[in-house]
Amino acid sequence: MPSSTVDLQLVIGLGRSGVGAARLLRAQGSEVWLLDQQQTPQLEQRAAQLRAEGIHVALGTRLDSSCLDILPTLPSAVVVSPGLRWDHPLLQQVRQRGIPVQGELVPAWRAGQQVPWIGITGTNGKTTVTHLVSHLLCSQGMDAPMGGNVGHSAAELVLQRCLSVDPPPQWLVMELSSYQIEAAAEVAPRIGIWTTLTPDHLERHGSLDAYRAIKRGLLERSGLQILNADDPDLLAHARSWPQACWVTARSRQDLPNGLNPTLWIEAGQVCHQPAAGTAQALMRADCLAMPGAHNRQNMLMAVAAGLAAGLRGSQMEAGLASFPGVPHRLERLPSRNGIAFYNDSKATNYDAAEVALKALEGPLVVLAGGEAKQGDAHGWTAQLRRQARAVVLFGAAQQQFQQLLQTAGYDGTVCTTPGLDEAVPQAAQLAQRLGCRAVLLSPACASFDQYSDFEARGDHFRALVAALN
Repeated sequence: MPSSTVDLQLVIGLGRSGVGAARLLRAQGSEVWLLDQQQTPQLEQRAAQLRAEGIHVALGTRLDSSCLDILPTLPSAVVVSPGLRWDHPLLQQVRQRGIPVQGELVPAWRAGQQVPWIGITGTNGKTTVTHLVSHLLCSQGMDAPMGGNVGHSAAELVLQRCLSVDPPPQWLVMELSSYQIEAAAEVAPRIGIWTTLTPDHLERHGSLDAYRAIKRGLLERSGLQILNADDPDLLAHARSWPQACWVTARSRQDLPNGLNPTLWIEAGQVCHQPAAGTAQALMRADCLAMPGAHNRQNMLMAVAAGLAAGLRGSQMEAGLASFPGVPHRLERLPSRNGIAFYNDSKATNYDAAEVALKALEGPLVVLAGGEAKQGDAHGWTAQLRRQARAVVLFGAAQQQFQQLLQTAGYDGTVCTTPGLDEAVPQAAQLAQRLGCRAVLLSPACASFDQYSDFEARGDHFRALVAALN
């Protein structure tokens, strides 16, 4: 292919992130080609719409060096969606040819960095904290939309809010996954929040150290670093964060000597120690209605961001009291026949599912299954033994989970079903028969064996619960 001065951008992946990046780059005047190796009627419909917007789309394309041959010239850059491994052979070949490879966050950052970013990452808790931060700021009249790994993609949000004729927002609140961060080393938020760190995505990143280093990189580039002192892994590395803002849902006396939190809880109050000044009570500690000690941690991280954005304690207390909760994260659904139902589809690993079990009052019937991940299941199975009188397994992991429960000595009822269509009515019947308070969908698995994402899985569960007699 001959070289050219045309700014041609190649985007790989026709999902939400790839489409958002393609539209943003096109709006900035680039020639954009979008490739996807799949070819379905749904993708064809999406491709037709994009072609009408002046974006070239090629479906059913092999992701190897031959895909460059369909382009009129070599691309100025290749933009990848989070689903494509950062070390994919195609990307290695592209780098060898001197072509920059970027994650879909990069064009969003370059186009939207005139607005300060609040970047939230962590194994668990980041979705709740993202919603909380956006809600707190918006409840006090600030324009602070959220996106990234939740809701709108970062590129979509920047295109709609930063490149339009309307005034730009005051903040962009972005949930950022490890997949996104590893491909966007230049993203440097004004405020960075790290919620938790437990083993996850090891099949992608190779080791816990590599996974930790990716998330740490985002915080090191952040102007203000907010860290959760109740997370064992983060606390173990506290000495390496001399300037961080630490929060704890415990008393500050419970922390190691030398670690002075900015926010903590004492005598039912959230207390604040400014960098220069005396400690003071900021608000009631029970103003957030969401269950679980982990949600107090989430609340304090959001409050720390609110303080940095200029909010007062009384303002945030009112905002937290009006927070409606997060879809798919311990989302309480209407009760059926006296049984409560909780949608925790966002729990895509053992640690998140363990947190959900700790947050609720048992006894429970638990629905678990999907596409299993690597990780330590001991804490999860211990909570199942304590909280669940029955476990209904579904999806690809059901046999693996059945073996896990047997090895862990779980002595409750275990049922296996193909999917949620069968699992939900069976769980409802078991809850009635076994005298359980609630049915909890907390899969401890990714959703990709049967669903496009955890949101689709949670929506299906919600619909099935609504259809129960």
